[in-house]
Amino acid sequence: MKVAIYSRGIQSLQPSDLIGIHQALIKAEITPVFFSDLFQQYRNEFVEPNQVDTFSSANDLKEDIDAMISLGGDGTLLDTVCLVRDKQIPVLGINYGRLGFLASLGKENIDAAVDAMKSRTYVLDKRGLLHLDASTPLFGAEPFALNEFTIHKREFSPMIKIHTYLNGEFLNTFWADGLIVSTPTGSTGYSLSCNGPVVFPDSESFVITPIAPHNLNIRPIVVPNHNVVSFEVEGRVDDFICTMDSRKELVEKSVQLAIKKESFCFNLVRLNENNFLRTLREKLTWGFDTRNR
Repeated sequence: MKVAIYSRGIQSLQPSDLIGIHQALIKAEITPVFFSDLFQQYRNEFVEPNQVDTFSSANDLKEDIDAMISLGGDGTLLDTVCLVRDKQIPVLGINYGRLGFLASLGKENIDAAVDAMKSRTYVLDKRGLLHLDASTPLFGAEPFALNEFTIHKREFSPMIKIHTYLNGEFLNTFWADGLIVSTPTGSTGYSLSCNGPVVFPDSESFVITPIAPHNLNIRPIVVPNHNVVSFEVEGRVDDFICTMDSRKELVEKSVQLAIKKESFCFNLVRLNENNFLRTLREKLTWGFDTRNR
């Protein structure tokens, strides 16, 4: 069994943490394959660094990789979406960040996570992705996102008008700083901070959430994800910003954009005792009011 290890190399990740994970995997007879940039930062900490396998890009992840461990926060885990692509490699997030809706497992649970991987007793949550079609190529080989797609005005430009359509039928024109189309997974991210609803991960839907809308009667809307959501953008400047999760591109306003459900899913690993309701309660402190005691 082979397990890939990915991290951005965050400050809270100590050498002892990485060596501990390496030793736990070896003890479980699992071959670790480290992201090369991460490994080079900690190379001198390994007893036999020349014996450690590494990978540099998505093309290096072959069919013999059984799973991936992401060390960091949710942003780090979102990076793995572009690494595993459509290869269906399960990804387990170990939280070294702050909130951690996706990377919800604490670093104190690493041994339990390794045991679950060895015995394959973990649960796979199949999370839907969204796909961007555009009249000009955008986002290279990764025009997909796990959390959200956004249209946003430039830093110092006035608000923009975003004409929005469902399967070609006019929905609304959003006068706003921007617009978010999120998956159910992304409903607890940027969309939530803009007053969007929390949607269960297995809901077959998109959430359309305006960013600082000019009209106070405009509210987020949930639509089935079999719809194609398309856009035309107007503004006083010639371009605007598009993002797919943490990636962004500057786009001319003449470009036509459409969002649809991606043809493949992202496999998120969780242990049996960790579910979405528990994550909501812990991360949003629901039910922690002292009156409930």
